[in-house]
This record gives sequence, C-alpha cells and structure tokens, in this order.
Amino acid sequence: VTHSIPACIGGMTVNSKQLDESPVSIFAVNKCYVTVQDGTFFDGSGFAALVREGYKVRSDVNITLEFRTTAVHGVLLGVSSAKVDAIGLEIVNGKVLFHVNNGAGRITATYEPRGTNSLCDGKWHKLQANKSKHRLSLIIDGNLVQTDNPYIQSTSADTNNPIYVGGYPADVKQNCLTSKSSFHGCLRNLVLTRGQQAESFDFSRAFDLRGAFPHSCPGAEH
Repeated sequence: VTHSIPACIGGMTVNSKQLDESPVSIFAVNKCYVTVQDGTFFDGSGFAALVREGYKVRSDVNITLEFRTTAVHGVLLGVSSAKVDAIGLEIVNGKVLFHVNNGAGRITATYEPRGTNSLCDGKWHKLQANKSKHRLSLIIDGNLVQTDNPYIQSTSADTNNPIYVGGYPADVKQNCLTSKSSFHGCLRNLVLTRGQQAESFDFSRAFDLRGAFPHSCPGAEH
C-alpha cells in the first residue's frame, strides 16, 4: 500500500494510554469535519499533480468535474507542454474559462453566469469541457458555450506533461492559464475521456499533493 487511508481517525490509545492529539509533525492530514461530503478539499494554497509520466491531450479530450467554491478566482486544471500547446480551465472574476492552444494560438470559451457570484455560491456545479480537434465547448450546469476557432488547420494539443489540478507550482509553465490563484473549495468526480477511454482520477493517488485533502470535503465552508 503506497497511499494514505481516506478516513477520520480519533480516540487512539496505545497500551491503554490515550495519545495526545497535537502531533509533533504533520503531513497531508486535515481536521475531521462535523459534516463531511465526498470530494477533495483544496485550501487555496496548493495543487494536486497527476500523471507523472505526462498526459497527451492530442486532438480530442472531454473533461468533466464538479466544483464548489466561494472564491471568484482559482485554477481548476491545466495541462501544458514546454512549447505553446496546452489546455486550461480556470475561474476568473466568477466566470469559467476553457483555454486551448493547438500550437497556432490560444482560443477561449467563456461561461459568464448571470450573477457575479452565482457560480461561487458554495454549491456544487457541474462542468464539462470538450476539445474536438479545433473546436471547443464548455457546459456549466447544462448551459452550453461554444467558440469559433480561426485556426482550423491546427487540431492537436501536443502535451506530455502532468495534469495540475487546483493550481500549479511556481516553477511550472502553464500556457493556457492566466491565473496563478490556487483553487479554494472542493472538487470531485474528475474524469478525462479520450475517444472511448474514460479515466477517473483519485486525488489520493496524486504524485504531488500540496494544500489538498482527498476524500474529505467540509459540509459547509469554514
């Protein structure tokens, strides 16, 4: 077993003696919540890094996830190459932006809710971002946004870098993200689909996890 248990542990005794619950050192452990929901809590300081060997976006990818936040800024997801090819999902001023660069230039689909805070209301929202060759679309809570792409000859995002969720390290380049703000809130049900191959991601198996607490999402913002 190489990853931690997704659970709350309390009232531990050793040789009939209760352990003091103020530890000498702590790593990737959060407090237990009175009310808890399924999901991964991001405290606004870090990120989760997935697929160490690199994720190839290529011509088609469909991303689905659910998010819950009260912050109007935050990185949701980024996959970038060392060149310009990349994809990115972020919340900027309460809007959701889906950026794609297949090598010829960045194109953005923007979902702008009616009210500035209506996506950042602490409730769960469903997101689907789809890149099909040069076309891109964004569906938030069933509302579709599509964007024209003038670069129709450029169809493949040639990435081979990790998937960064909720933020990214300062020394990592992200060509399709405008924000450096780490996400503060909860994410769940992240699935990336290429063709018929759907891949579900468990944050507790991230190869780098900072300021993110898998499988434990506080029932209310705290």
